[in-house]
Amino acid sequence: MESATDTIKRIFGGSSSPLGAQIADESSRYRALQKVTFPKPERTRMIAVANQKGGVGKTTTAVNVSSALAQYGARVLLIDMDPQGNASTALGARHASGEPSVYDVLEGRMSIADVKQTCPDFELLDVVPASIDLSGAELEVADMADRNVLLKRAVDEFLESSEHHYDYVIIDCPPSLGLLVINAMCAVTEMLIPIQAEYYALEGLGQLINTIGLVQEHFNPALLVSTMLVTMFDKRTLLSREVHEEVKKHYPTIVLDTTIPRTVKISEAPSFNQSVIAYDPRGMGAISYCEAALEIARRSPTVLQAIDARRNEN
Repeated sequence: MESATDTIKRIFGGSSSPLGAQIADESSRYRALQKVTFPKPERTRMIAVANQKGGVGKTTTAVNVSSALAQYGARVLLIDMDPQGNASTALGARHASGEPSVYDVLEGRMSIADVKQTCPDFELLDVVPASIDLSGAELEVADMADRNVLLKRAVDEFLESSEHHYDYVIIDCPPSLGLLVINAMCAVTEMLIPIQAEYYALEGLGQLINTIGLVQEHFNPALLVSTMLVTMFDKRTLLSREVHEEVKKHYPTIVLDTTIPRTVKISEAPSFNQSVIAYDPRGMGAISYCEAALEIARRSPTVLQAIDARRNEN
C-alpha cells in the first residue's frame, strides 16, 4: 500500500509547489516524532513560563509544552497563575468564579491536591486552575510576611505528599511583574521565556531579565533562565529570521533551535477547550511544540547540572 509520503511525492513530485513541500515536511517530521522516546529528567523540573509583555504566546507555550510532554509519557502538573484563566480553558479545566482554584491554595484554604483536575485529553497532565478570583489575591496577601513564598510552600508540600512522581511542574504566569509572578519565580528553579519574532518584543526582555536577577539575589539564588523559545515565527520573512538570529547570538545556550510558527490551528484550539496537541496533532503547530518539548526534555541533564552549580555557589 502506498504511504502518505509516497502519495505526496507522486502528486507534487517534480513540481515546485510550496504546499506540496510543506505537506511533505509536516508528514516526515510527524513520523520522526512517533519514533522518538522522550527522556525523563532524573528529578522534578520546576519551570515558570513568563514574559511581562502580552501576546507573545506565553500561555500557548505553557499549555502546549505541558501537553506535548504528557503525551510522550511525562507526568506534568500545570499551575495557572493568570487570573484570566486561559491555560485552564485550553486544558478543559473548570475555572468559573467560586470553583476551587489556585486562589484558594495561595490563601491557605485548600491544598494543590484539593484543587487539581486531570486534563480530559491527557491522563498524565494535571491542572491547577485559575479564575478571576485570583485577581484579588495580590492585594489580600500583600501585607503577609511570607507573601513571596506562598506558592512555593504549597508546591513543595504537594510534591512531598503526592503518591505520583511529577517529572515537570510548569507555571503559567500573568503578563506582569507583580506578586503573582514573584510567587511563581520563588517556587521554581527555571524560567522559560517565550519571545515573539518581532523587534519590539525584545524591548521588554531586559526588564524581565533584570527582575529575574532581583529574585535570584533576594529570594531564590538557584533560579536559572534555562530556555527561550521564539514564537509566531514566519520563516518567509527576513524579520523573523533576524530576530531569531539576534536572540540566538545573545543567548546561544538557552534559545531552542525549534521555532513556533504562526498557524490558525494554534489560535483555534483554545476555543474548543483543547491544546493544539490534542486539537490538530498532525499540524505544524502541534509538531513544532512537540519538537520544542523534545529539546527541553533532552536538555534536562545539562539544566539540572547548572541548577546544582548555582546552588553550590550560594
